[in-house]
Order: sequence, then structure tokens, then C-alpha cells
Amino acid sequence: MRAFFSFYADAMKIALQSIFAHKLRAFLTLIGIIIGVASVVTVGASISGLNTYVVDKIAKVLGSNHFMIARIASNGRLSDDEFERMNRRNKRLEWDDYEWVRDHCKSCAEVGAGTGGGTDLSQDGIQFPGARVFGVTANMVDIEDKTMADGRFISAYEVERSAMVVVLGGDIKDKFFPNTDAIGKTLKVRGRPMRVVGVEEKRGSFFGDSFDRQIYIPVTTHMQIWGRNGLQIHGKGKNREDFQQAIEDARVALRVKHQLKGNEEDDFGLVDVEAVNNQINEFTASIAMVVVPITLITLIVGGIVVMNIMLVSVTERTFEVGLRKAVGATKRQILLQFLIESAILCALGGVIGLLLSWGVTALITALASITMTITIGYILMALVFSTVIGMVAGIYPAFKAARLDPILALTTAK
Repeated sequence: MRAFFSFYADAMKIALQSIFAHKLRAFLTLIGIIIGVASVVTVGASISGLNTYVVDKIAKVLGSNHFMIARIASNGRLSDDEFERMNRRNKRLEWDDYEWVRDHCKSCAEVGAGTGGGTDLSQDGIQFPGARVFGVTANMVDIEDKTMADGRFISAYEVERSAMVVVLGGDIKDKFFPNTDAIGKTLKVRGRPMRVVGVEEKRGSFFGDSFDRQIYIPVTTHMQIWGRNGLQIHGKGKNREDFQQAIEDARVALRVKHQLKGNEEDDFGLVDVEAVNNQINEFTASIAMVVVPITLITLIVGGIVVMNIMLVSVTERTFEVGLRKAVGATKRQILLQFLIESAILCALGGVIGLLLSWGVTALITALASITMTITIGYILMALVFSTVIGMVAGIYPAFKAARLDPILALTTAK
């Protein structure tokens, strides 16, 4: 056992001495491996960062453990036939549907209602085209995990009496009330003056589409102005463990209200945050399956370069190989010596590639404000691939060295 460890310790020592004896050549050899590892890890970090970015933005908009029931809604893209079928079958949701689900969904932490519309805001010569106007119940602040920057959200009393009050998104506050306190001021919506009671904290943008171009008014007020079409029922699970049960309880409650039989399809659509997140994970995983193998080609090219250099190394060290075989070294020991050297060379390139990718991801994170995450999976994959490629690239040179005749090797070297 001691001789076993002694052999491998000596082999690693000789390998390192050989590498550091030709530093420039070793570095130039490793450029392919370094770029390959850096490419794999950086691409992996970009995909993970994209996933995190999208999921975080969705959480800011929709909140956690949130589901929505609407006349037509789907977790995925609807085909034309599916849309037509749902359009014919599904009923318009009414206020009593919301009240029924609210009263019968025992697993739900909150059940609210909402509806949406769009309008151009205009006041005192200031124009804001394409504002989104959401009619909401008071508990939507909890369902969608909203944060208030100033003031408060709409109250249940204001929903009950269809009050003319409004909560502003950040962009609209900055447009109509820059550098001043908006609370208590009046904003006209469709010609109706509404008192500002709160300002929502800015949520940023998603690929150029701002999340702060909206206002919130009581859902009852919204239905008076825009009509009763497009009512949505929003629910929130108590926690992640009970989320699916909350969705099922809400679905069953609405089926009972609509008097659907067991074999009949739902006459409403339902979407939830968890399903959206799963679709995002599937999408980014598909990107990874296509892009990562392409970046691995760089590692293969690097492996070919390593093989060429190892062949040169075998030629240069013919005398050393012949001398070692003359004093008793076996073919297996010579073979392992060159395989270990090739593997260490590529593993070293893998480590340098990781350091390079860390620098690149840190730079992109600082410049693009997108957190890029270097996951342990991509680190292990890069290091394992670079080491394996090093060993594979060293097989032929190692076999060539192991087959050298000691007498011929010593004679030729001299």
C-alpha cells in the first residue's frame, strides 16, 4: 500500500515539474481548456441567472402561492381550437362566484377579486398614455405581496362603498406628482377625480416592460366605470405545502357553484404561480440542453491540443522513458505517468477557467444588474469534463511512451 501511494505521489511530482518547467508552453496548451471551461460555466451561470431573474420578477408581480381563476386562462399557450372551445363553453365570472369561492375555500389564506382595463391619463396638461387600471379588493395587497412606498392600500370599506380612491404605481406618481407627496392629491381617471391614498413601491421592469405603469382602484368602482366583464378570482395558499390543496378546494367550490357534473370539464380557466415557474424551469433547461453541448466542443478542441503537446513531450523525454524502463519501470507505470500528467494539466486549466468565469459573471452582474449564479452542478461538470478530456487526450501519447523499447530509446536519445 505504501509503495502504491509512493508511486502516485512521485508521478504527480514529476508531472508538476514537467508542467512548470515549460510554463509558457503549458499555458498556451491550456488556452483551449480554459476558454472551454469558462464558456460552459459562464453559459450555465447565465441560464441560472435568467431563471432567477424571471422567477423573481414574476414573484414581484404575482406574489407567492398565488392562483387566479378567470373565464379564459391557461398555464400554457392555447391553440386556436382550445381557445374557441373555451370561449364557447366557459361562463363569465360574476360577483357571486367570487363570494362563493371566498366563503367555501377553506384551504385558502385569502380570496380576492380583480379586473383590469386600460386608459390614457391626462391632467393639467400632462399626458400618460397606456396606463393600466386594476380594480381590486382590499386583500389583493396580501395576495400579490405588494409593498407600499407611501400611504396605504385600498380598504375593504372603500371597496364596499365604491369609493373614488386610487393607489399609484411608481411611474405614474413620478409623472403627475414629481418631487412632492402625492397622498391626498387628486388624479382624474376617465374624467372622474380620485383621491390618492397610496403609492406602490417600484417593481422595476421586465425586458423593457415597466411594472409601474398601473393604478389600483376599488374593484366595485372599476366595474361601474368599465363594466362587469373580465372579473377574475384570485386566491392565495396558506403556505407552499398547502398550495395545491388550496387550488383544488377553489376549483371544486366553483364547480359546485356552476353545478358541473363529475365528468364535465371546468367552465373556467385557472393559472397558478407554481405552474408558471415550472414552465420557466423547463424553458431554461431546454436552452441549457442546446447551448451547453455546443460550448463543450471548445473543450474537445482543447483536448486535441493537449494530445499534440503530450506527443511532443513523449518525444522530448525519450531518454527519460528509456532510462526508467531500463531500471525496472513497467509499461503500466509509464502509461499512468503520462496519463496523470495529462489529467493534471487539464484539471489545472479547469481551475483557471473557473476563476475566469467567476470574473466574467461578476462583471456581467455589475453591468447588467442581473444576478448570475455559478451553480455547483456546472462547476463539477466543467472540472470532470476537463479532467476526463485530459485523460482521453493523453491515452495515445501514454501508450506510445509505454511501448518504447528501452535500448532503442536510450540509443535514439543520445
